[in-house]
Amino acid sequence: MTTEAMYQSLGVSPEVYAYGERVLKALEGRFKEIDETAEYNQCKVLAAMHKNRVNAAHFAATTGYGYNDDGRDTLERVYADCFHTEAALVRPQITCGTHALTVALSANLLPGDELLSPVGAPYDTLEEVIGIRESVGSLKEYGVTYAQADLKPDGTFDYPAIERAINERTKLITIQRSKGYATRPTFSVQQIGDLIAFCKRVKPDVICMVDNCYGEFVERIEPSDVRADLIVGSLIKNPGGGLAPIGGYICGRADLVERCAYRLSAPGLGQEVGANLGLMPALYQGFFLAPTVTAGALKGAIFAANLYERLGFRCVPNATESRHDIIQAVELGSAEGMVAFCKGIQAAAPVDSYVDPIPWAMPGYDSEVIMAAGAFVQGSSIELSADGPIREPYAVYFQGGLTWQHAKLGILMSLQKMKEKGLVPEKLPE
Repeated sequence: MTTEAMYQSLGVSPEVYAYGERVLKALEGRFKEIDETAEYNQCKVLAAMHKNRVNAAHFAATTGYGYNDDGRDTLERVYADCFHTEAALVRPQITCGTHALTVALSANLLPGDELLSPVGAPYDTLEEVIGIRESVGSLKEYGVTYAQADLKPDGTFDYPAIERAINERTKLITIQRSKGYATRPTFSVQQIGDLIAFCKRVKPDVICMVDNCYGEFVERIEPSDVRADLIVGSLIKNPGGGLAPIGGYICGRADLVERCAYRLSAPGLGQEVGANLGLMPALYQGFFLAPTVTAGALKGAIFAANLYERLGFRCVPNATESRHDIIQAVELGSAEGMVAFCKGIQAAAPVDSYVDPIPWAMPGYDSEVIMAAGAFVQGSSIELSADGPIREPYAVYFQGGLTWQHAKLGILMSLQKMKEKGLVPEKLPE
């Protein structure tokens, strides 16, 4: 059986398959660059593992308090060395990216301090954390105020507005690298570095924290290489390599990370407690695989942009822009288009492929959200997934794929479902 016939057996028509192959021919050069970046980052991860003498004893499970957990402590040194920071907190007790960000913010902001976002509105789930939407336990409830400088219409930083927003109470500046549920550009590490340098010229002692979700290993450097005081992310995204079943990380200045550890556990306990519960092999091996897995997801994002842009859909980033995270936004113009796209992604999944995703009210969001995620780890967005809030401009956010080949199948299946609903031209472009 040929490869084309295998795709056909999975539900991809010969016409859709042939269109995908035409798109791919023009991407060989870009895919080669992605592989070169993955090779560089693989060496970076290995160097950190070699330096810290990772060995089989580090995979042993601990329970209870987790005192003297050498595997856990070594993994944190590996993260710190790989991301070039003084310290790291890498724990399965951090449940998700929003939790990691909440720990970092709550630990380093006190009553009377002000939090500033110089990149516009934060990701939906942080609105309740900050108190933009009222919620029990928000930063607002504890006397932390919030200020925001919106981006310019072209998606660039409004430096005069940022300077006006920084004042004597500005304690921490949070920079969201990825777009979230917005159709703004994702920021490159260099752009983030320029923003941090500007903020520190205005107020040298301000803490600059970067939400690094979806960005790890996409470039050869990370925000911590351009003076970010803290970088924060989720292990069920890029750095977990698809193997981490839970967890998050906070890397940065030792004093700030220490405060985060006290917030995560308890004052006086900090990083001394927190059993690994037998997860060390998955966390170590996932981090080892992360550069390659991220590269596959990045190829999938570029393929999706090139596939859909030729059909007349607005893509962010567009088909030719440089990439700084693994997320691909496609504006489909209708709720029907979002549902059809997500049904294709779900149909290509290894888990729950027979399920039809439907919009529903998810915790932390103010709109119904549709989500396709037939993943081995629930909610893992380094695995093939697509989601988005059912609101204008009806953009779906595609990301992940543990292998490039799976990402390719998912994208072709999304187009197949769109075609079956009559949402794309009957004849696909040559």
